[in-house]
Amino acid sequence: MSTDADFTFRVLVADLGVGKGEYRRFGDKRMVLGGSGLAAALFEEFGRPDLPALDSSQPLIVAIGPLTGCYPLMSKAVCAFKSPYNGQYAESHAGGRLALALRFAHIDALVVIGRAPSLSCLGVGIRQFELRDTHYLKGLDIFTTGKLLRKMYAAGAGHRSIMRIGPAGENLSPIACVNVDTYRHFGRLGAGAVMGSKNLKAILVEGASAMPAPEGKVYAEVVKDIHMQLTSTDMMRKYHNLGTAENMAVMNGLHALPWRNLQATNDDAAIEGISGETFARELLLRKTACTGCPVGCIHVGLLREEFAKDNDVLYRQVSYDHEPVFAAGAMLGMSKASDVLSVLDAIERQGLDAISAGVALAWATEALEKGVVGEAETLTPLKFGDAPAYRTAIDHLGAPPNEFYTLLAQGTMTAARRYKGEDYACVLGQEMAGYATGEAYFVSQALGLRHSHLDSAGYSYDQKNQDKDAAKAVAFLVEDERQRCGLTSMVSCLFARSVYTEETLARALTAMGYSGMADGLHEASAAVQKLRWKVKFKTGYNPDEVTIPKRFLEVVTWKGAIDQKYLGDLKTAYAAAISDLGQG
Repeated sequence: MSTDADFTFRVLVADLGVGKGEYRRFGDKRMVLGGSGLAAALFEEFGRPDLPALDSSQPLIVAIGPLTGCYPLMSKAVCAFKSPYNGQYAESHAGGRLALALRFAHIDALVVIGRAPSLSCLGVGIRQFELRDTHYLKGLDIFTTGKLLRKMYAAGAGHRSIMRIGPAGENLSPIACVNVDTYRHFGRLGAGAVMGSKNLKAILVEGASAMPAPEGKVYAEVVKDIHMQLTSTDMMRKYHNLGTAENMAVMNGLHALPWRNLQATNDDAAIEGISGETFARELLLRKTACTGCPVGCIHVGLLREEFAKDNDVLYRQVSYDHEPVFAAGAMLGMSKASDVLSVLDAIERQGLDAISAGVALAWATEALEKGVVGEAETLTPLKFGDAPAYRTAIDHLGAPPNEFYTLLAQGTMTAARRYKGEDYACVLGQEMAGYATGEAYFVSQALGLRHSHLDSAGYSYDQKNQDKDAAKAVAFLVEDERQRCGLTSMVSCLFARSVYTEETLARALTAMGYSGMADGLHEASAAVQKLRWKVKFKTGYNPDEVTIPKRFLEVVTWKGAIDQKYLGDLKTAYAAAISDLGQG
C-alpha cells in the first residue's frame, strides 16, 4: 500500500425494499478510524432517532476497520443499530469469518435499510448482490438454517460468512441475537429483532478476492513482532487453554460469581461441576478460532444425549465460555457441566442472547419461588438446577405462547415491572454479565454505552483497587473506554488489548501506509468516544434516569458488603462525565 492511501470508506448500502445495492464513498479514516467510529458515523447519516427501533427505515450496520485481516486478532466486526431493547443507539461485536469476508469483498461497511417483501436472504460479495426469497426457512432454528444455507450457497464455501436469526429474531424479541458462523454472535441489545423486522433470515458475505500486502520489510516485521507476542509468551495462554471459562472458579473464589439470580456470590459445592477445568476435562471436543487469529479461544463442547427409544444417542457440538456458562450455569443454579451445555444448545437454537436468556429465566425462577407468578404463567415448574424445565422455558422465550413469556422476551425488567419484581431483576442497563465484583463494575455496565462489561474494565478496577475514590474510578472508566474505542475501531479482539497498545497500533497503521491516522490516533479515538455518546444521547439516552436494582445493593463480595454511598457517588460522577462526552 502506498503512502497515498485512500482515507475514505467503501460502503455498500443495501435497500431491501427495492432489492438493490449501491456503493458509496463515505467519511474519513483519519477522523472516525473505522469499526466503532465508522458505525456511529453511518448511524448518524442513516439512522432515524425520531422513529421506533424496528421501523423499516432504520439501518442495520456492519463495519470493519483499517487493520482488519492485516494483523493477528484484527478479526472482529461491529454491528450498530437502534436497539428494540431500550430504543437507543446500540453496538455489538462478533468474530467468526465475517470481518475477513467483508475485507475480501472490499466492503468497509454494509448498511441494510428497508424491509424485504418476504422472509429473505441477502447475499453480497465482490461480484454479488442478491436478495433471495427464503420464506420456507420461517421458524427454523439456527443450526437447521445454517445447514440449508450452506447447501443453497455451496459455491461460496471457504470464502463466506453467514449471519442468521432463529425464531426469537423472527418474533422480534429484543433479546434475540444474530448468530455469526455458528459459534459467534452479535448478542446484545436485540440485533436479531432488527434483522427480523427487515424480513431477513440471513445475510451471506462472500469474500473471494485477494488483497496484496504492503511492499517492503516494515510491514512483515510488525506482523512478526505482534505474532510473537501473541503466540510465544504467556499473554494469551488463558484464552487458548481453558478459555474464559477459567474465570468461573476464579470469580467464585472471590465471592464475585452470581449464583441463582444473584442470591449468592459463591457456591463451593456446585462450582466444581461447572468450572472451566471440568468442562475441559469432561466435555471439550476441540478448539477453533476466528479467521485471522492464531490463539484459538473458541471452545466447543460435545453434548451427548441418550433417548429411551432404541437406545439412540445424539451428539451435538456447543460452544462455551465464561459468560454463557455463568448465565446458563451459575445463574440458574446448575451443578453439572452437561446440563449447562444442554441449556446453551436450546438457547442457540432459538437465536437468543445467552446472557439475557439465562438472567431472564433466573429472575422468573425466583419470581415463581416468591409466588409473584405461578405455573399458569411459567407453564413449567421452573426450579434452580432443573435443566429440562429450562430447556422448555427457552422454547417459550423464542416463540412466546402467553403474556408472561411475551413480556420476558422483551427483557427481564419489562416482565419485572408487570409482576412487581424489579428489586431482584439483575439488570444493569441490560441483563448483567458474570462479574459481581462491586461498585465500579455495577456502575460501568449500568451506565456504559453498550451496557456491557467490555465497555471498560470496571470489573478489573474493583479487583485491583481497595479505595473508594469516585473521581479516581470515573477517570479510569473514561480513559479505559477511550482506549477501547481505538481498538474497536481497528477492529481488534479485546483479548489482545495488552498487545495492541497505542504505540503498536500506530506502528501497524504506518506500515499499512496510514501514517496520517497513526499520528492522530489518540485524538481520533477520543473523537470516536464522543461521537458514540453523541449518537446515543440523540436517541434518548439519559444517564441520570438509569437505576440499579436493590439486589445489587445486597451483594457481598470478598471485600465485604456493597458500599451504597460509594456506589451512589460513583454513579452520579460517572453520569456527569458521560453527559460531558455526549453533550459537551
